[in-house]
Amino acid sequence: MRHDLSIAVVCSSNQNRSMEAHHLLRKKGFRAKSYGTGSTVKLPGATYDKPNVYDFETSYEAIADDLKKKDVSFYTQNGLLNMLDRNKRIKDKPQKFQLCSEEFDLIVTCQERVFDQVLEHLK
Repeated sequence: MRHDLSIAVVCSSNQNRSMEAHHLLRKKGFRAKSYGTGSTVKLPGATYDKPNVYDFETSYEAIADDLKKKDVSFYTQNGLLNMLDRNKRIKDKPQKFQLCSEEFDLIVTCQERVFDQVLEHLK
């Protein structure tokens, strides 16, 4: 079933929550896209205080390749490589909401901070 409602789902890094929602909404026939609002894309690192940081122009494939070089076993076990595999089947790379000129019928945010960033951008 095809729906006319256009939906944007937004989290900080356009990796986990927004991409899962993007995937499920598309599967149900909605016109859905996903975005991040952060200054960079951050993924968990080997320690809490050292995340893996990428810019929004870095493809999901390149991020996965980088994590495989760092520690394929660790990033397989924590689920990041599976998540990135899902992401690259949906689109090539994370997208920054603030650079999007498209209008949506509904914007869903995944965190209060992201909601504030979306509102600031829409002013």
